[in-house]
Amino acid sequence: MKYYIFFLLLLQVSIVVKAQQDTIHYVGNTISNIDYHHGQLSPAVGVHATQIMRASREHPEKADGFGWTYNHATNMAYWNGHFYLNYLSDPVGEHIPPSQTLLMTSKDGENWGMPKVVFPIYRIPDGYQKEGVEGVAKKLDATMHQRMGFFTSSDNRFFTLAFYGISMNKKDSPNDGKGIGRVIREIYKDGSFGPIYFIRYNKGWNDKNTNFPFYKKSKDKGFKKACEELLSKPLQMQQWVEEADRDDPLIPLKKQYKAFSYYHLPNGNIIGLWKHALTSLSKDDGKTWEYNPLRAPGFINSNAKIWGQKTSDGRYATVYNPSEYRWPLAISTSNDGLNYTDLLLIHGEITPMRYGGNYKSYGPQYVRGILENNGTPPDNKLWVSYSVNKEDIWVASVPVPVKSKVENDVNDIFDNLPNGKELDFWNTYDLSWAPVSIEKLGGEKGLTLRDSDPFDYARAERVIPIAQQMQATFTVIPEQNNHGLLQIEFQNEQGLPSIRLIFDEDGKLKTKAGSRFRTLTSYEAGKKYTIHLSLDTTSRSYKVIVNDQKESNQIFYAPAHNIARIMFRTGEQRHFPTPDTPADKGDYDDLPNTGMSIPEAVFHIKSLITKKL
Repeated sequence: MKYYIFFLLLLQVSIVVKAQQDTIHYVGNTISNIDYHHGQLSPAVGVHATQIMRASREHPEKADGFGWTYNHATNMAYWNGHFYLNYLSDPVGEHIPPSQTLLMTSKDGENWGMPKVVFPIYRIPDGYQKEGVEGVAKKLDATMHQRMGFFTSSDNRFFTLAFYGISMNKKDSPNDGKGIGRVIREIYKDGSFGPIYFIRYNKGWNDKNTNFPFYKKSKDKGFKKACEELLSKPLQMQQWVEEADRDDPLIPLKKQYKAFSYYHLPNGNIIGLWKHALTSLSKDDGKTWEYNPLRAPGFINSNAKIWGQKTSDGRYATVYNPSEYRWPLAISTSNDGLNYTDLLLIHGEITPMRYGGNYKSYGPQYVRGILENNGTPPDNKLWVSYSVNKEDIWVASVPVPVKSKVENDVNDIFDNLPNGKELDFWNTYDLSWAPVSIEKLGGEKGLTLRDSDPFDYARAERVIPIAQQMQATFTVIPEQNNHGLLQIEFQNEQGLPSIRLIFDEDGKLKTKAGSRFRTLTSYEAGKKYTIHLSLDTTSRSYKVIVNDQKESNQIFYAPAHNIARIMFRTGEQRHFPTPDTPADKGDYDDLPNTGMSIPEAVFHIKSLITKKL
């Protein structure tokens, strides 16, 4: 008996050792500091984060056309020269019907059309009772829930998918295996949609008691063939596990590991990733898995999702929230798909949650990229989609190869830079009501920050060569001097500022001096202001000259060992929520004046030039 026990222990040890050898690891030293929304992480250079749908109950014509304020669970694809994104939407909160899935499209990933309903509200038959849940359905609509949004067939037909679940009350999950079923719809090359079909029913549902026909009833043989192809792929089926019957024979790994993503290694093995940074490895294209998913060693990720993919340079990336919170959103990269060595920032801002709602969480979350075989954007960037606060829909593009440093001094005279390349090295935080873009003023190009959003701000920052002594010259043209503001900060590698200049709303250009502010000069609307600044971190001092006026000597308001970024922002830095902020708000615990806009403030940045000394 003792030999048998010894054998079992030896077998368990060997399984653990093998799993560790085949499992992805984070071997870097950088961790996120949750006291800061950016986690004190260095940014991946050139990330453009774009708010493509800003929820608004009061101005639905500027949002989704409905005024619904729970928007979440994005999926993304690239097909026929267009980006596609679908997401589910509820009027107020998660698991509270009615519910629908919307689709957005874009040619460039930055400019998106209005959302269109692709899977509409679905009425559950009156009298329905859900096993194990109290209550009887009466005028009850389905609740949508899905982790798979798109499928491209081998003959290049393109489909979007969703799942109709059932929530009998606000605490009843629609992904408990007791929903109605999964639906599929073809997207044609002209942008129109085919009819809706069920591709898979849950138990108790069929073509006799549902509102859409079964896919086999289609007269389109190619459509039926594509559905059969999808149903034959274990890796695709693994994405269905949360909502499917708990014993569905099509799904290889039936335990409730959520939000599956995967990528292939050069030897054909597959790395699988699930919520909580769980991981396993498959050697047979997802039919079986070598071990039960375990937490990837070194990865920090709580109840939000993790995305993994191979990048266009032949390397690998994971994108996730590296904390027990849903901020910040970060990227880690690997040469071999197993050993991840760095941790860089993608999205480090949290806009105020304007609308309350069931299970709404703060932060950029539930990230999803473009799955293998769902298209490759021609720019070779890594593209991800996510929601912020389960309220607004965002996408971010990450240049490949992923870098955190630049070697050359900055010489960004925007009018001299190639069209479309002006912001290649800039990180932008670009909102619907506070956009960041290249515009022309007086016939010359410049970086323009606009802001009419009372809750948020536009932001653009430039990573520069790390320096202890440096000079910087930049030119700003404000369109107004009686409202709005522009803050310019010199920050270290962790995003902590030491110098702040402010075009303030009172018409004064100021510098922050400890807890007070000093006025450098007054400024006028429409006038050009060229600011030259030289700094020395060892003496914590800097000199500033505005439009060749008298030089002003100043002291850092916070110490720094070096300067690594220059940031332009149209608002005060936010620090809420904090790690101590309660997780949930009430269903209608809205902020005041959620529909309000403010007079637009506009600032044109004509150039930024730096020199490391």
